Amino acid sequence: MTAVADLMDYAEVIERFDPVLGLEVHVELHTATKMFCGCANLFGGEPNTNTCPTCLGLPGALPVVNGTAIESAIRIGLALNCSIAEWCRFARKNYFYPDMPKNFQTSQYDEPIAFDGWLDVTLDDGEVVRVEIERAHMEEDTGKSLHVGGATGRIHGAEHSLLDYNRAGVPLIEIVTKTITGTGERAPEVARAYVSALRDLLKALDVSDVRMDQGSLRCDANVSLMAKDATEFGTRTETKNVNSLRSVERAVRFEMTRQGAVLAAGGSILQETRHFEEATGSTRSGRVKETAEDYRYFPEPDLVPVAPSREWVEELRGTLPELPWERRKRIQDDWKLTDAELRDLVNAGAVDLVTATVDAGATPVEARSWWVAYLTKEANGRGVELGELAITPVQIARVVALVNAGELTNKLAREVVTGVLEGEGEPEAVVEARGLKVVNDDSALEKAVDEALAAQPDVAAKIRDGKVAAAGAIVGAVMKATKGQADAKKVRDLIIARCS
Repeated sequence: MTAVADLMDYAEVIERFDPVLGLEVHVELHTATKMFCGCANLFGGEPNTNTCPTCLGLPGALPVVNGTAIESAIRIGLALNCSIAEWCRFARKNYFYPDMPKNFQTSQYDEPIAFDGWLDVTLDDGEVVRVEIERAHMEEDTGKSLHVGGATGRIHGAEHSLLDYNRAGVPLIEIVTKTITGTGERAPEVARAYVSALRDLLKALDVSDVRMDQGSLRCDANVSLMAKDATEFGTRTETKNVNSLRSVERAVRFEMTRQGAVLAAGGSILQETRHFEEATGSTRSGRVKETAEDYRYFPEPDLVPVAPSREWVEELRGTLPELPWERRKRIQDDWKLTDAELRDLVNAGAVDLVTATVDAGATPVEARSWWVAYLTKEANGRGVELGELAITPVQIARVVALVNAGELTNKLAREVVTGVLEGEGEPEAVVEARGLKVVNDDSALEKAVDEALAAQPDVAAKIRDGKVAAAGAIVGAVMKATKGQADAKKVRDLIIARCS
């Protein structure tokens, strides 16, 4: 593992080198069945229960391509502004790995289904960077190895390994960028923004659940450095299977500082795969990276070529939804948001949640206030994503409705939301169980006001003398007496009336 002393200061890296990136994103499609057989495409489950002779690579078993996967691949390519091949075919990518039951992966090599596209990504300050797409091709996922007995869960130091082939044969689309240059100090941010934009796009297309934590969206980050006066790219490393947006940014930044230190010390970069260590934010060596020749690609003899008609491609183009950036622009215009407000909404991952809350009856201002201001803090405190909180947009809209009806104050509303988050039921049930409804009984409020004025006669005298700002102390006393369940404005009006 690289020690801290072996890293170059990031500012010095940028001063001496130009970073060069290449990003490969693997997307598991959520088709009903696997890529080349009829086994269920499900996450989890008992090991080796979603398997058959085809996805286990048994002799005599023949593959049949999943038509929905081809449709999804074309729609992804169109959304990425790619050209769609009129004729393409699968190839066998040969290499040994324990979780590859056939000892080759059915993939596409020199004839991808989609190629030459681009995706515009927006950075945190609003700058737009165009990332060019080399290709998007179809392939199948591998199985999964479980290494038992070691301290790290990896193969080194493990006593034995177990193999689960449930994932073997799951449909994958691999999206490969062209070389990304000219991003300078913002290279790690560009990498994160690209994967984030791609995730949003794939979610809008409804072709994958894009759960990075479950491996249905994984990024391989290729990084190299070239000296300022160099004319050729440096040797790259490939950090494999990075599974969060934050980790993509951290992995790229770490590799830049590690490689900078190696090059400054007169060393050379080894072309290899590396693994990202979440706990330390560092990468460690994996294996020497093979070249295309090492994989011995050759055409898959058991599958016919794929030749989508132009009519079908155009028909699929017509099924593309409103793309995320187009939707955000519409939302910004409709809700009259500033650029900064829209970025806060996007960065919080709250666009869909706020939109659904508005659809359920809240105003955009009310919905944004709950999700971006209050619930984002709750999510951070609980260590979960905003959308993973145990509360729905409909429930938030119902809390808002209770406030607008005068049945809850904002303070009481937060208690209700807390109750929903803690699993105490629907908002109305929490109100009932916790006794949180606003006190609207005029006689009860008048009694509380009279008692507070009597307890603080000097404050009451100031109010009678026209110093209405002093009413705040009496409001506070009444709110305390009613356990926060009084309408503060109504209480203040009663105080002024009593002292007139």
